Amino acid sequence: MLDLLIVVAFILYGLGSGLRARGKASQSLDEYFLAGRTIKGWKAGFSMGATQFAADTPLLVTGLVATAGVFALWRLWIYGLAFLLMAFVFAVGWRRAGVLTDAELTRVRYSGKGVTPLRLLKAIYYGTVINCVVLAMVLVAAIRIAEVFLPWHLWLPAGLYEPIVGFIASTGIQLGESITGLEPAMMSANNLISILLILAFTAMYSITGGLRAVVQTDVVQFSLAMIGTLLYAWFVVDAAGGLGGLTDRIVELYGVDQASKMLSFAPPANAGEALMPFLVIVGLQWFFQMNSDGTGYLAQRSMACPTDRDARIAGLVFAWLQIFLRSLFWMAIAVGLLVLYPFTPAEMAGDGFTAGREALFVQGIEELLPPGVRGLMLVGLLAALASTVDTHLNWGASYWSNDVYGGVFAPHVLKRKPRDRELVVVARLSNVLILAIAMIIMANLGSIQTAWFISLLFGAGMGSVLVLRWLWERINLYSELTAMGVSLITAPLLLYYLGTDPEGEWIRLGIMALVTTTAAILVTFITPATDDATLKRFYRRVRPFGFWRHAAMLNGIGAAVSVKALGTRLFAVAVTAVSLFSLLVGVGRLLFPPPDGSSTLSWVCLAVGLLLIPIWLRIAMGRDFDTDPEDEPLPDQTATSQGSSA
Repeated sequence: MLDLLIVVAFILYGLGSGLRARGKASQSLDEYFLAGRTIKGWKAGFSMGATQFAADTPLLVTGLVATAGVFALWRLWIYGLAFLLMAFVFAVGWRRAGVLTDAELTRVRYSGKGVTPLRLLKAIYYGTVINCVVLAMVLVAAIRIAEVFLPWHLWLPAGLYEPIVGFIASTGIQLGESITGLEPAMMSANNLISILLILAFTAMYSITGGLRAVVQTDVVQFSLAMIGTLLYAWFVVDAAGGLGGLTDRIVELYGVDQASKMLSFAPPANAGEALMPFLVIVGLQWFFQMNSDGTGYLAQRSMACPTDRDARIAGLVFAWLQIFLRSLFWMAIAVGLLVLYPFTPAEMAGDGFTAGREALFVQGIEELLPPGVRGLMLVGLLAALASTVDTHLNWGASYWSNDVYGGVFAPHVLKRKPRDRELVVVARLSNVLILAIAMIIMANLGSIQTAWFISLLFGAGMGSVLVLRWLWERINLYSELTAMGVSLITAPLLLYYLGTDPEGEWIRLGIMALVTTTAAILVTFITPATDDATLKRFYRRVRPFGFWRHAAMLNGIGAAVSVKALGTRLFAVAVTAVSLFSLLVGVGRLLFPPPDGSSTLSWVCLAVGLLLIPIWLRIAMGRDFDTDPEDEPLPDQTATSQGSSA
């Protein structure tokens, strides 16, 4: 009963947030998608963390630790570099650009007849294809949670439940693989009911209140998810014998060699030829990804901030919550589950092992947590799910209303400018389309890891160009078109000829990154550059960092100003990254020491991480960082202001 009351209270809060924000959200797209650009930095950071605290990620972590050890989590931690780059380099650009979506940025950044087709293509590709695949991955995790905690076959009357089972059986729909032993039709019926109710709840406040409601609920959702996860970690570690006994228990169950592999933050000594593929993957995937510059909901949160400093704070808060705090909680759970639910090498080699270990995260909640705590953790998982779903709905709808309808259909087909309230209606209706497509994709997904690997492959071709468009003025619309087109052609070919075997992922990822980046750069040099008027206007508006010699000269600014500004920010990224990863490794090794490891290294990492905090914090918060040379008035601006005063 206590568990149910906690869940009901959470649902009422979410619905109330949507209703309270409805009035402002209905005024315009800026209010609906960017909350009137009034979101404080820490709130935007929490919202980013809530979105990334998806229901599928803790399951993914549990599976990775079981199959490849703690070292495999560097595949997730390495994204910290991308998050810090966004905080120090890209967030300010997104905010200053004054756009609603990445697709709209093409209108501000490029020139030529291909701008409108590129905007439409990106809106559909990101807003529907990529968005729905990620959303489907989240829903796969949701049905695993729902099967354990929402047994509708026990709760609903037969007259209401049996027609649903009959519909499932007649259509042949199968939503996931049962982890509780239910018959396929009954399992799918339960999952269908759960998903529809969860989506209906999330859509009600997301569609009604826009980003303002999403952020308000995200802050509470993330807090609940973290508290629930901390309590879950506490009970798991306690049941496994306490922190002091975890390492010894793992050695007893799996042997010294396997225990060392499971708990090592560094590559295993016997990694051999397997080390190079892993390092290639880790080295490439954080940069060669479809949101390497924050494209998507991370950029949306940055654009919703009122100042450059707020946008930077949002990225920093997000990086530390995501990489450091959250990772330690999930590591504790994943390592504890290795003790409580041991497995043999034969089981590890069997089919469905990864999916089974992922599902243990949910099974442990049911079996290890007492009432009240179980309800809080369930709310935490529902909150994680809701925060991810609401973001993807809001983000995906922004492309359809702002770019597809408002940017292309209305002006070019209807030959008129769309009204603000009309665009909001389109935004709300497009959520239904996004949900329907995501449900179809979800029904065809198996392991979360496999879906994640495939999504990384498709995104690997876009990352470099997305980063370079902010740092190098020569990138043009043909660069992006080439990267996207080659990616859409190359990825299916690689999957067809090389399959989805994890051992070949580094080859697929490397080929994709090399082919698409090379093609995009070659096309950049043989196609017309962005015209001077567009470059000058973009530079004045955004004041980008990097190699903008010609654009700077067009505005009467020295060519070295942007390069110097980029160097300052990259230094901030490097210092913060060393601090972040040092603390993660230091604290992690002290909590979960490898059987043959020395505590000296752990303490050194801890000391380095702590000593660097005042340095990067002063850089991030100091006023000098907000008054770099690129913020000085341009010569013509100074002359104008003097003339006005005279």
